[in-house]
This record gives sequence, C-alpha cells and structure tokens, in this order.
Amino acid sequence: MSGGGLLVAGTTSDAGKSVVTAGICRWLVRRGVKVAPFKGQNMSLNSFVTREGAEIGRAQAMQAQAARVEPTALMNPVLLKPGSDRSSQVVLMGRPVGELSARGYHGGRQKTLFEPVMACLEELRGTYDAVICEGAGSPAEINLRRTDIVNMGIARAARLPVLVVGDIDRGGVFAQFFGTTALLAPEDQELIAGYLVNKFRGDVSLLEPGLEMLHGLTGRRTFGVLPYAHGLGIDEEDGLRVSLRGTVRESVVAPPVGEDVLRVAVCAVPLMSNFTDVDALAAEPGVIVRFVDRPEELADADLVIVPGTRGTVRALEWLRERGLAGALARRAAEGRPVLGVCGGFQVLGEHIDDEVESRAGAVPGLGLLPVRVRFAAEKTLARPSGEALGQPVEGYEIHHGVAEVLGGEPFLDGCRVGEVWGTHWHGSLESDAFRRAFLRAVAAASGRRFVPAPDTSFADLREAQLDRLGDLIEEHADTDALLRLIEGGAPSGLPFVPPGAPDFPGAPAAGTPGAAQ
Repeated sequence: MSGGGLLVAGTTSDAGKSVVTAGICRWLVRRGVKVAPFKGQNMSLNSFVTREGAEIGRAQAMQAQAARVEPTALMNPVLLKPGSDRSSQVVLMGRPVGELSARGYHGGRQKTLFEPVMACLEELRGTYDAVICEGAGSPAEINLRRTDIVNMGIARAARLPVLVVGDIDRGGVFAQFFGTTALLAPEDQELIAGYLVNKFRGDVSLLEPGLEMLHGLTGRRTFGVLPYAHGLGIDEEDGLRVSLRGTVRESVVAPPVGEDVLRVAVCAVPLMSNFTDVDALAAEPGVIVRFVDRPEELADADLVIVPGTRGTVRALEWLRERGLAGALARRAAEGRPVLGVCGGFQVLGEHIDDEVESRAGAVPGLGLLPVRVRFAAEKTLARPSGEALGQPVEGYEIHHGVAEVLGGEPFLDGCRVGEVWGTHWHGSLESDAFRRAFLRAVAAASGRRFVPAPDTSFADLREAQLDRLGDLIEEHADTDALLRLIEGGAPSGLPFVPPGAPDFPGAPAAGTPGAAQ
C-alpha cells in the first residue's frame, strides 16, 4: 500500500466521525499499515499541544495515538476556536493568526487556506501508507461548498474515496444517507463510495432490508453496522453544552477501594475548553464526576473544579451571575477543595487585565489565590513537566493569560492557598502517581474515607479504549472492502442520485488527479 487514503464524512455533526476515524487508524496499524489521521479544518475548544509546540484539535491527537504515531500540526493545519457565537480564533499550523467572524472566514479567508491544507495532506500521503481523513459537519452543506477545505473540497482535489457515517440512534439514518448523496454535485457524488451505520441497537437482520433498498436507490453499499458502544471515554471535539447540566462523565464502572466515594463537581462555564482534563478523575474507581451550573450543586461535592475556558472574563461574569462565585468563596473559607485549571485558575486570582481575549480591561477576580493575570497577545503553548506533591507530573499549556504568582505554596506553575489550588497545566491528572496523591489530599480535606486504586493507569485505559474502537471496525465492518477502498479509491461507475446540487464556477473536475481549487 502506498499513499492510500479515505475521507470519513458524516451525515451530521456528532455522527461518530472522530471515533470511526480513530477506529480505522487502530485497525490499520494493527495490520502493520503505517497510517496517520488528518482533519483539514477543525472547530473545537478541546485542543492539545504537540511536542513541537503546535496547537491542534485534541481529537486528532487521540487519532494519532490510535495510529501509534506522534501528533503533529500536519494532522490538523486549521483549528477554529470559538470565542462567541459569531467569531473564532484561527489557528494555522499550530499558531494563532487572528480572530475572524464566520462571515469573514467563509467569505474569503477559508479559500486562501486551501493550499496549505492540501500541502499538509500531500506531505502526510508521501510519508504514510495511508491517511484517514475526518470531515466536519456534513459534506452536503451546500451553502459552504464553494470554500470547503475539509469535506468534498479536499476529497475532490486529492481523489479520496468518501465513507459517509450516520448515527442511527438519532433516527432517520436512511433519509440522511440518501439526502446527503442527492444534495451533492455529480462530480462530488462520484467519490461517495458508501455508508457506515453507527450506534445501532438490536438485531442487524432487521436493518438489512433497508440497507438493500438504500443500495438500490443510490447504487452504493453499506460497509458496516457498528453497535452502540457504552463508556468509550474518547476525547470529543466540542465542549459539553450547558444544557447537559448534570451529565456524569465516567470511563470505568468499578466500586471504590475505600469506604467512601469522592464527588467531583465541574462548573460548566461558557466556552469550556479541554474538559477532558477530568477524564482521568472519572477513570478512577469510586470517583463520580458531574457538570453543574447551580450553587446548591456544590454542597455535597468533595472537590469543585473550575475548568479551562476560551472566555475567562465571560466565565467570571457567569460564575457571579449564577451565584457560584459566592459558593466558591464559602468553600475556600471552610477549607473545602477547589481546583482551577487554566482559565479557571485565572478567575480564582485577584485581578485580570485583559485587552486581548475579551478586551474588558481591568477586572477583579474572585480573590481566592494571590495571583494577578495579564493577557498577552502571544499565546503560550508548552509541554511542561516537573514534580508536585512529591510525584512526577507533566501536562500542556494553552493560554494567553500570564500569571504573576504573589504568594501561597507553589503548585505546578501556579499556587495553593489552603485547599484552593490553581495551575495553567492541562492534563496533569493523567500522571497516575500525582493524581493519586492529589486525590488523597482531597479526601483528607473532605473527611472522606476514600482510597485511590493503587493500579489505575490512565494510559493503559486509553489504550484499551482505542483497541475497543479498532475491534468495532474489525468485527462489524467489511474490512476487506474498506482496504480496497483505501488502496484503490472510489469504485468507478457509481450512479448519479438526482437532483444533485449545481457545481460552481472554477471547481476542479472530479476526474483530474490532484486538482486544486
């Protein structure tokens, strides 16, 4: 196999593109194929810092782990980080290059990014046996087709076959498959090789008549039916919506080692970023993690976490409006544990000076830590390591805020005062020995007879979850047919499904290898 590829598209957002891409990567690497993930453009507040100091979508970092390769900026050249409903920070090749409205981005900037996106894809295809690309949203967003750099735009230019994933648990999957195909221009339809059903519950034989009729209507086969898999615990692209208040996040269902459980409440701040920081806690037997947005929900929590956010000042206002700021102050006064991470660390400080992110200027913080924060134009992107609570620990940093620590006990790059802890380090709780030491400190402060499990390895749990994704593909997809698709491209002679969307002036011809927009 040399330079093969596949685009995993979806009928909707959250159809399962990220996990299917990761599953295909893990299945391929177990076959001895040198494979890499790729997503030309990602919109996410969940990001990661690579070894070379580049910021990419955390989903692509997870997919790289599935492929057993080191993540790089090539795998996600364009990352959009929403700062409001109408604007996002644009991160190109791992570095922020500006803030743009949706109209400004789709109105021109996106098209100028097509060349660097394609250059990254071609470099990966020249290095790896196969590149498994993830699309975004739906390829049938016909209002955005002209400037598309993540779905059919790159599929047509790179001659990639397209596998369309649909979430049957939502209902309407046959209409989604048919409608997605029928809304594409004939030149794009030539690359739609077939479908993959995701999150199916029940007897597959009951689904087969529908799949046969779908084949008759579109001329395209279904490459597999993946069952609904509970508790995958895999990194997601987007932050939890506040409407999911009370969502419990867990990876492992196991009884506590000690006599008590530990209850962790995570404040569901606006523009929450890197909420995967709490996954390592949720993986611990006896630790219950839930997202909250009301002060009374902090009452029975043994630990409250104020997580990272793309809008520090907005999160601070939200905490005050909701009454959570007062509840956090009472906890601090009572010696009950609070942990602030990144933006959450910043709001716990005394003062914030922000002329960059919110442009709000001088704003008083919650005053729970002796820290003053000034927002810098240049973003800090780092992979620090060190020691805390007598244990080795490492993490990653993604922030514009520069913290001046004026007192307290040192804690990672931040500080601790009483039972209030603050740091910019994301991912620190994935360090097993440090996590156990931190949980012991929380349990002692809370008066809980909780004992961390002595053998929980977050890295091993993550590997096991990625293997589960590979198993889903291997056991429930036609892997021989998928391999032929990756190696040989979309089958020739796929029929046109009317009505189709009109192509646009200047679009590359589907039959032109390497055509560019």
